[in-house]
Amino acid sequence: MKRRPGRWWLAAPILALMLGAVIAPVAAWADPVVPVTGLVPPLAFTMTDASTGKSVTAAAFRGKTILLYFGYTNCPDVCPDTLYKVHQLYLKLGAAAANTVFLFVTVDPARDTTPVLRRYLALFDPHFVGLRGSANQIYRLTRRYRVVASVHPSPNPQAYQVVHSALIYGFGPHGNARFIIPDLGSNQHPDYPALITDIESLQSKTQPRGLLTWLARLG
Repeated sequence: MKRRPGRWWLAAPILALMLGAVIAPVAAWADPVVPVTGLVPPLAFTMTDASTGKSVTAAAFRGKTILLYFGYTNCPDVCPDTLYKVHQLYLKLGAAAANTVFLFVTVDPARDTTPVLRRYLALFDPHFVGLRGSANQIYRLTRRYRVVASVHPSPNPQAYQVVHSALIYGFGPHGNARFIIPDLGSNQHPDYPALITDIESLQSKTQPRGLLTWLARLG
């Protein structure tokens, strides 16, 4: 049977543009966040709230805008830089700050006890919420959001190593993931006005339609 010529060549220019956009560096985005609507699971966890010492689930934060970050209190640079900048963001948010919750999940629960985590976050902002859990709980949560996290304990503090991703996930009031902030800790000049606009958009009922959302709908 003779095959009829396909029309894949008609879509080639569109595919090239899509591929180029996907593999472009994050810095090429005009917005400091990357949309992930429909590509990341909704917010779900069972952890210990460092401020109360009691078990808490994601349901306790429904109706709030959530910024989710994974780190540890002995982090020498990225974590404190990120926390400081999130604090600055809180100061600039105005009324939206009251409805925004920053969740800091420790990936090093062996050293980050509940009191340690609570005191550490209070140094940056009293509104930050620390979460800790068992190794299994943390593993499931990091795997759910494709976060890199590994701990290599050692009696020598200089040899104790922790590796973790530095992304911040943004979730809307219904727990749906909407965007990630990829490099706030390492960004020397964050675009705070743009970040404020993005965080305020989380509280809107309309889901933004970024490039990644559009690509997801094609699948």
